[in-house]
Amino acid sequence: MERKMFLKVVDQDGKEKECEILMVFKWTKTDKNYIVYTDNSKDENGNLNIYAGIYYPQDKTRLDSIETDEEWDEIDRRLIKLKED
Repeated sequence: MERKMFLKVVDQDGKEKECEILMVFKWTKTDKNYIVYTDNSKDENGNLNIYAGIYYPQDKTRLDSIETDEEWDEIDRRLIKLKED
C-alpha cells in the first residue's frame, strides 16, 4: 500500500491549504527538482486541479513557478505515465 504525502501551501488570499503530493522528480535536463500536487478540488469540467512548482530540498519553504513550456511538457509527460502505471 502506497502512503500518501502532503504539503501545506499558502494561496493568494493567505489561506493555508493542505495538498496531496502526486509526484516529485529531478529532471536532469534542467537540474531542477519539481513537485506536482493537488488540493483535490475540481474545475468547472469536473477535472482535478493539479499544480506544479520548482522546489528546493534544502529550503522546504521555497516553491518557485514553472518557467518554460518545455518544463510543463515534461510534467505533462510524467503525469500521463503516472496515470498509465
